[in-house]
Amino acid sequence: MLFVPADSERKFEKAQGCGADALILDLEDAVAAPLKAEARSRVATWLAQTDQRDWAFFVRINPFETGLTLADLAAVVRPGLDGLVVPKANGAEDIERLGCYLDAFETAAGMTLGSVKLVVVATETPQAMFRLGSYAPAHPRLAALTWGGEDLSVAIGAVTPRQEDGRWTEPYRHVRSWCLFAAAAARVAPLETLYADFRDSEGLAAMAQAARRDGFTGQIAIHPDQVPVINASFTPSEADVAHARRVIAAFAARPDAGTVGIDGKMYDRPHLTAAEKVLQAAGPH
Repeated sequence: MLFVPADSERKFEKAQGCGADALILDLEDAVAAPLKAEARSRVATWLAQTDQRDWAFFVRINPFETGLTLADLAAVVRPGLDGLVVPKANGAEDIERLGCYLDAFETAAGMTLGSVKLVVVATETPQAMFRLGSYAPAHPRLAALTWGGEDLSVAIGAVTPRQEDGRWTEPYRHVRSWCLFAAAAARVAPLETLYADFRDSEGLAAMAQAARRDGFTGQIAIHPDQVPVINASFTPSEADVAHARRVIAAFAARPDAGTVGIDGKMYDRPHLTAAEKVLQAAGPH
């Protein structure tokens, strides 16, 4: 999912062909207060003009505390909108509230009820850290949880959330893990946070590969050049796919077995589930 400032037509045009699964038109941090009304109008226009596309159209709205949320929704909840990114959520109560608003706005726009999905930035306030478990069972609109440490570090008064080499400090490594577990508990997609240095493709690849290893299924991007690196990192390799097929075939040959042996190693039912997920992530192959 690629963030695009909602006040930049040039960046929006460039982003459309970059290969991202979703573009997030950002009405929050990327747009200064005096320009938010104009940015909303731009997004509404783009929604009407981009009905033929191979990416999902998301918008990051302003959080409830700003008083701007309803104006955002009034402008962008219309045919063509696939989802919203919700910043600074304090827990599932915020999603319930937003869901009620969306019911009304979708009805007014003649949209199918429930069609607008939600990706929640679930770790940006101290209160949110104690409410991560509230997302399970998931609201019908909830599609994914992601995390971030920058806003949280400001909220708690940290000097910086990162070490000198750029790695997250201990509190924020815990935040990442808790978000991953919360998404798994809610059975929605866990998305890795952004990598700020968009010129460092090697560092991004290492981060994305570690995220896939740990269980994340995608990542936020902030520049079109990051998209191919992220896509490559989260796409199973030919070797991954071949091994997954061998595991599935071994269990298919012995449907009553709890474990099977392949090349001298034992595989049990959780390995079968993991193999099925690999093929699902690989897509048509």
